[in-house]
Amino acid sequence: MDPKATEIAHDFPPFLRAYTDGRVERFFGTDVVPPSVDSETGVSTKDVAIAPERGVSARIFKPNTINPDQKLPLLIYYHGGALCLGSPYCTIYHNYVTSLVAEANIIAVSVDYRLAPEHPVPVPHEDSWAATQWVVSHSLGQGPEAWLNDHSDFKRVFLAGDSGGANIAHNMAARAGVEGLGGVKLSGICLLHPYFGRREADCDSRGDGDSLVDKKPGVDNRWLFVCPTTSGINDPIINPAADQNLRKLGCSKVLVCVAEKDGLRKRGWFYYEVLGKSGWGGALEIVETEGEDHVFFLFKPGCEKAVALMKRLASFMNQD
Repeated sequence: MDPKATEIAHDFPPFLRAYTDGRVERFFGTDVVPPSVDSETGVSTKDVAIAPERGVSARIFKPNTINPDQKLPLLIYYHGGALCLGSPYCTIYHNYVTSLVAEANIIAVSVDYRLAPEHPVPVPHEDSWAATQWVVSHSLGQGPEAWLNDHSDFKRVFLAGDSGGANIAHNMAARAGVEGLGGVKLSGICLLHPYFGRREADCDSRGDGDSLVDKKPGVDNRWLFVCPTTSGINDPIINPAADQNLRKLGCSKVLVCVAEKDGLRKRGWFYYEVLGKSGWGGALEIVETEGEDHVFFLFKPGCEKAVALMKRLASFMNQD
């Protein structure tokens, strides 16, 4: 074997290692929890193939307390993992969405999109758009999945995601605002510790404790890993300030969640400020959790602050 083939091209400890020969080793989010009925929460899950030829699928979550003719708010969730890790089927995300469905009393669809670097951005976003369109194809009660036809209220549709998944959630709402979504109007989006680029003023600063090093102004080395063709700070996928259509964001309210010790904290605030100045007419709110780090709610779901954050998300999706 060529020794150069085993050289490390990208190291994302302790989660991922990529080699110069194209091999990728993942150390997070590769386990699979089978669909089932969760005895503790009373939430049932099932898996569906959305675009088998592309490898796009999803896990659907439904509370068993639902009445036969009851319609619940519908959440489409995009998992995090820097767009190169994780799935709806791994323990971390299966358990998180299960708990959120039980707390909020909602239907949820957790999207399984293809991962970078094997499928670089914008593939995860295109897969997620295909999945989002598949979900809303049930809005008239004639889609292929009965749980969505029978129990989803398509007047209360929300998107959410954490980290890289929050980036996807924003971009799905942005695309819906321009292209439409089959007549369905998104009620809101929840962005949990979102992954965006830096504001220009922060491009030469590491004062926020961010471990990601910029290779291009405003664009860090991890973004270049998942999106090697990026144009840099002018790329609207990573920099919402570069999106000339941001004011058309296709939802009526946005909740941004950040954490005090998260290296991405300033990026979440940047998004909040840019959207607020864009001319978009919806309701915008930001919540900061003190003393916590990036996606703490996934790794410490039972802690007081994680429970409080989940209750805030549940309230956001159930407010009139």
